Amino acid sequence: MGGPLHAAAQAGDVPRLRSALRAGAAVDARDAHGRTPLHVATFARRRDAIRALAAAGADLGALEHDRYDAVTIAAVADDEETLALLLALGASAKLVTSRYDGTALIAAAHLGHDGVVRQLIAAGAPLDHVNNLHWTAAIEAVVLGDGGPRHQATLKALVAAGANLALADREGRTPLQLARARGLREMVHILEAASPAR
Repeated sequence: MGGPLHAAAQAGDVPRLRSALRAGAAVDARDAHGRTPLHVATFARRRDAIRALAAAGADLGALEHDRYDAVTIAAVADDEETLALLLALGASAKLVTSRYDGTALIAAAHLGHDGVVRQLIAAGAPLDHVNNLHWTAAIEAVVLGDGGPRHQATLKALVAAGANLALADREGRTPLQLARARGLREMVHILEAASPAR
């Protein structure tokens, strides 16, 4: 566990957080998992603490030991309010994160967090980043999703934003081919409408 600054961030105790900073606590101090107080505050959805840490100069793009930044943490948690705050404070939607060399957008697409996906797209997240599994956000929405309404909405958002649907996995399969193979009829319709020649 980290020191008093991490504890204050976890609790969302802004007066205690400011007091720890005044006493000389390092704003980007790391705990045993490589997490800064900002990571901890983001996990705990402590938005006032996030504001205070950002005002104190916290590194909004810091990566913890699993290579998650605060934006990816909020994206995976489907925490649209915290994500919006982080982006408004200047955090980037473009970082390469996680052990898969992915992005927050890929993680959110995998989970079908369609509102998060739309926010990240609006913030300039790279639509066509390919992770070390050789998957894009569109591929993950198809391969790792359940084909339900939120994954469909995620795929629609990616298509509407101009994601490259010709990018294929390691076996050369496009999102459309993968959707057909999984029998995801609604996703097939979305992809066929976007790339009728395929």
